[in-house]
Formats: sequence, structure tokens, C-alpha cells
Amino acid sequence: MGIAAGIVLANIYTSLVDVPAWGNNIPASLDTARQYYKVTNPGNFFRIFSPLNQGLGLLCLLAFWKQGKKMRILLAAAFILYAAGEAMTFRFFYPRNAILFNPAITGTDLLQNTWEQWRHMNWVRTVIITAGFVCSSMALHCSYATLNFHSQKKSTPSGKESAMELQG
Repeated sequence: MGIAAGIVLANIYTSLVDVPAWGNNIPASLDTARQYYKVTNPGNFFRIFSPLNQGLGLLCLLAFWKQGKKMRILLAAAFILYAAGEAMTFRFFYPRNAILFNPAITGTDLLQNTWEQWRHMNWVRTVIITAGFVCSSMALHCSYATLNFHSQKKSTPSGKESAMELQG
């Protein structure tokens, strides 16, 4: 869950800080971004943490499969949403990155349109990954409720709370 939160926050940072800078004065602003990203780029972060997030999402789904239908549905939804965010990256963002960060492409209209698409869709991707994070959080909450239920059940021989416990 913490990794998903990190991905969401990195996406928000990108949308609020990097993307406006890229589009400030196209094509000059993209030339500046290309120079800035010569040594490293945000992809280095996302290529590590996005697959890790998906792997942990799948691991949680498998590990908690027998913990109840609600938890299973929430964890499956989280995994699907995380995978959808990654699918968007491959199918939508990588092709646009190839246009935006290719110094051989200089057509201002093409760069402007590509930047606009990237800018809008990054918010969509952020919402999708945030929805996965919410599903993971709700599953964690369900696990606490399940643990609490089982500990109360074991505390009395009949699994029912006594009148004293209910009053007090």
C-alpha cells in the first residue's frame, strides 16, 4: 500500500511540477526537459516501483484469498487497477514520451498536441492508481475487522460477548 501511495504522489508531482514546465514554451521547454533528463528520468523510478506494486498487489490477493469475499473483491480490484495504470503507461504514455523527448521531432503542433494528451491522461492514470490504493486500504481495514472478530470469538467459550462486556 505504501508503494501505491508513493506512485500516486509521484504522479501528482509530475502533473503539478514537471508537465507544466514541459509545456511552458514548446519546443524550447521540451528541449530543456530533454537536457535535464539526459542523466536520469522519472521512468527509472516507475520501472522499479510500479511492477513491485503490482507484484505485491498480486501477492496480497493470493495470501488473503480465503479471508472472505469482500477482501478478495477489494484486493482483486486493487490489483486490476494497478495493472490498468501500468497498461496505460505502455500503451499510451511510452509512445507519447517517444515523441515529446525525441530531439529529432520539432513540429510545434505535434509536440503541443502530444503534451496536451499526456497532461490530461496523467490525471486519469493517477485517479486509477488512487482507486487501487483506496481498494487496498479498504482491504486492510477489512483485515482488522476480521482479526478483531476472531479475537472476540476466541475470548469467550461460546464466541458471544457477555452482558458485562456489552455494557462496559
